[in-house]
Amino acid sequence: MVHIPITPQGDTEPAVVRDIQHYMRPGLLQLPSLPPLSLYVHLPWCLKKCPYCDFNSHEFRAGASTGGEVPEQRYIDALMADLEAGLPLVWGRSVHSIFIGGGTPSLFSPAAIDRLIGDIRARLRLEPDCEITMEANPGTFETDRFRAFRAAGVTRLSVGVQSFNDQHLKALGRVHDRAQAMAAVEEAAAAFDTFNLDIMYALPGQTLPELEQDLQTALAFKPPHISIYHLTIEPNTYFAKFPPAIPEDDQAYAMLDRITEMTGQAGMTRYEISAYAQPGHQCFHNTNYWQFGDYLGIGAGAHSKLSFAHRVVRQVRFRDPARYMDNALAGHAVAQDDEVRRADLPFEYMLNALRLREGFALQDFMARTGLPLTAIAKGLEAAERKGLIERDMARVRPTERGFDFLSDLQELFLAD
Repeated sequence: MVHIPITPQGDTEPAVVRDIQHYMRPGLLQLPSLPPLSLYVHLPWCLKKCPYCDFNSHEFRAGASTGGEVPEQRYIDALMADLEAGLPLVWGRSVHSIFIGGGTPSLFSPAAIDRLIGDIRARLRLEPDCEITMEANPGTFETDRFRAFRAAGVTRLSVGVQSFNDQHLKALGRVHDRAQAMAAVEEAAAAFDTFNLDIMYALPGQTLPELEQDLQTALAFKPPHISIYHLTIEPNTYFAKFPPAIPEDDQAYAMLDRITEMTGQAGMTRYEISAYAQPGHQCFHNTNYWQFGDYLGIGAGAHSKLSFAHRVVRQVRFRDPARYMDNALAGHAVAQDDEVRRADLPFEYMLNALRLREGFALQDFMARTGLPLTAIAKGLEAAERKGLIERDMARVRPTERGFDFLSDLQELFLAD
């Protein structure tokens, strides 16, 4: 569904190990309270690296060194060592959501996922209604496997369909076909009370009628939630080296307008720039990201964003899975540990909050950043003048124009 970006630098030596007193020392910010806390767990392996993918995912190659299988138990051992090292930073806080992303987490066996969730429960206090989401791909599912993930404690499945068109799936380098995609969605609908479909648009050679067909097929399953992603050509991917011909911007905008129209007719609301949901089925975990909530990220290349009374801190784990396991088991999983500069906080906050249809409460900006409203006054005035936001004394919302030109809106809050 959603991945926090993973940066390549900082993967040479472990970050300096700091005790909790370092994070609690006096500073320039004044956070009156801490936001909700989520946990992100990264399982980095996949069967095949997709040509558009810039996530920290690694093709699993079976061989003598692996015993033919993903090293589930050693990796979970490393995850637990990583989590235990991070516990002092979140001590006393309860977890509202868990997201198991990848890679392809459904490559892990249901027994391994059962152990993972059980080990997390043994170390963290989870809210009674804690949302536990797991990503799964149609090409890695077997009959009843989704039900076994549900039995292990997963409450929400995110199925990476991308398209129901065999030609487009092949162009995207996916390992599944239309029939497998439809079987996986049927199984997800039968096994879970709520689930998500990932759909991509503006695909190589895709026409508007073909996009409409994909949406009609998806909506026929009555999904509670759909995440929609424009195919973008990211640096350091196969598509960056060998770019395919993709629809022009005008055609892509027309596709997005049609997606919003069709999902609306099906009773779904566009609550975030790339997310549509039936009432009551918004993804809490992703919404917590967009509301500048906190998340502890464990696993190869995972990011964390953690708040303290006087500062906001970001961390990155080692990217390479083997290197990550070695370092995590030795107690040094963190490759980068940086305090967010006071001057950068307005942009970081807006980069997230303005993705939401409902925008943000001014009170929340002050609570989540520890900054006064004067820190964003200039940007808000410029955004309102350009017709990109609407606001009152309590709340700021992006307009339709603001949604269409989101990057331009966000850039108004960059530090000088």
